[in-house]
Amino acid sequence: MASSPGGHASVSGQKSTLWECSRPKKLQVTEEELFYMNCRAAYLTVFKSSLESIVSRDQLCLVLQKAGRNPSQKTIDKYWTPQTAKLNFDDFCAILKKEKPTSKSELLKAFKKIDVNNDGYISHADLYKILTKRGEKMTPEEMNAIINLADINVDGKLDYIKFCKLYVATNDQCLKTALEKLEIDSKMRLQQLGSHLEGSPESGISPISKLSPRIPRNVGQKTVLNRGDGRNSSLQLAAQKHKSSVSFSVSTGANSCRNAKLLEPNSVKEWQCAQSKGCFFLEENGEIVSHQYKIHLAQRSTVYLTIRPLKLNQEEGVSPHWLSMDTALYLLKESEGPANLQLVCFTELRNREMYGWSGELGSGLYYLIPFTTGCWLKKEKKHITEEAKLVCRGEKGELFLTKKFRSALSDIFDIIDLDGNGLISLDEYNFFELRTSGEKCDEDAWAICKENFDTKKNELTKQGFMDLNLMEANDREGDPSDLWVTLQSMGYNKALEMVEACPFVIDIYAEKCRPRIKAVHLGSGGLRFEKALCQSVMNKGDAKALDNQESVFLHTYKSDFRITSVLENKSENKVIIHVNNELSKNCVNNRSLSIFAVEVAPKSMTVCQHVMPMNERQEWVYNCVYSLMS
Repeated sequence: MASSPGGHASVSGQKSTLWECSRPKKLQVTEEELFYMNCRAAYLTVFKSSLESIVSRDQLCLVLQKAGRNPSQKTIDKYWTPQTAKLNFDDFCAILKKEKPTSKSELLKAFKKIDVNNDGYISHADLYKILTKRGEKMTPEEMNAIINLADINVDGKLDYIKFCKLYVATNDQCLKTALEKLEIDSKMRLQQLGSHLEGSPESGISPISKLSPRIPRNVGQKTVLNRGDGRNSSLQLAAQKHKSSVSFSVSTGANSCRNAKLLEPNSVKEWQCAQSKGCFFLEENGEIVSHQYKIHLAQRSTVYLTIRPLKLNQEEGVSPHWLSMDTALYLLKESEGPANLQLVCFTELRNREMYGWSGELGSGLYYLIPFTTGCWLKKEKKHITEEAKLVCRGEKGELFLTKKFRSALSDIFDIIDLDGNGLISLDEYNFFELRTSGEKCDEDAWAICKENFDTKKNELTKQGFMDLNLMEANDREGDPSDLWVTLQSMGYNKALEMVEACPFVIDIYAEKCRPRIKAVHLGSGGLRFEKALCQSVMNKGDAKALDNQESVFLHTYKSDFRITSVLENKSENKVIIHVNNELSKNCVNNRSLSIFAVEVAPKSMTVCQHVMPMNERQEWVYNCVYSLMS
């Protein structure tokens, strides 16, 4: 919870996740990609999109500082002349390649030239004369800012060795902060430009309810990605403005998923099984995180993997939206040591709400990553008119939890009970704590928890979990604010509906040995998983060149229930791809935009979009034009 008995051991700085400790060699970021990522991180701290231009000297100076540079006026003059009207992102990248960060050794060398006593110090009087009278003169205000830094000034002298360390550390921190912001903001990282493109029409897509894609609806003439069959002016405009384009069209009949149905192996009931629960959570920035797992097989065996939504105790006649959520599993394995992870397989078949894969796997350790496209798990836009009550007071003034809140807590308990034994272990509780408070509960705090609340076999019971929440309500004298923080972290809205989470169950059957599964991380797969996802599309999808030089490729993977496209850039330069879905029918994509643009860094690949049918009982047509912008 937001608070619990005893203290919590902070886990900031302890984020050695599965992905950090097992960085794959074949999926590593190249030096060129890293440089481009640094450029974009700095640029997007100043501008909303890398399609925006630098339009002033001050903007150029600011964005260079965000990139860890400290440009002089002479440097600014070199790139911003009287004839300069604007500089674009590519110009900025070119400048950074030329203007390397000043090193500590270069700074020290410059200071030693004016250190007459060679003792590592320069008097403030000498420093003032040099910096305000020679070369690019500093203002008195700028000089005072340096002299007022207590850590590097003493007895009227500047400790320039400490100053050099501080200078380099500050530049590094600027770039680090920009990269952290880029990593946190998934929309920024993917560069979802939407309708920011100059001259592109607005793509205002009206909100859609998250009903089951298998429930019949009156789709009518207008769908989320269709604005009318006769309207192709946008496509004609794209053909005029872009160097080259390629279209990809797929028409899929209603209930097509029956053509390739997931079939359970004949003798699977005799196989040994391991099971774990988990959950997808939607972050504030639109990114989706989930539990991630390690699997161990003692010997080579035929294996049957499945993932399906978790059915909770719901009101009669109410069908939660997550029961129709698309899910998938990606299996990766260590190759030649823990530093190298390779994609082994992913679930491609489906039987109703269950997605699965069957095949033979060798013995050893595997990493299992759950995945959902984001086509249906999106930020809720529903307006809540009345906030649900969480606590009430009895006749004697005592607090108690409302029936609706207890029902929600019961569901949350079932979700965080990963092994399904009806009890919460410390490990399971800590996944819950990390999700809701960002901290872990240490052994001492857990011991206090066990002393005060109902437990069995050193694990917390459901009644104990309820009492823990009641204690928190009493600690806040009935103020539900902290309780709401927990509920919203778990995907609930103010009406106590779980709308931004999708609980699931994973089953692993093995014919010749007992499989073991353990949750090891709660988070996103990050860049390395995205590369594995790209690789799965490139391995099994169709490829089309996007330009005459065959340096930009569109890879498209199609199953009966999902289409995923990946853009691959083999050139030495960044490319921007204009994507137009206007002629698609009965489709929904993970970006919620019919027209958008995607940047692809040099020598890299990126997921462009996932597309699914809005209503599987009707025909759906995926018709998309990808255009390389000039």
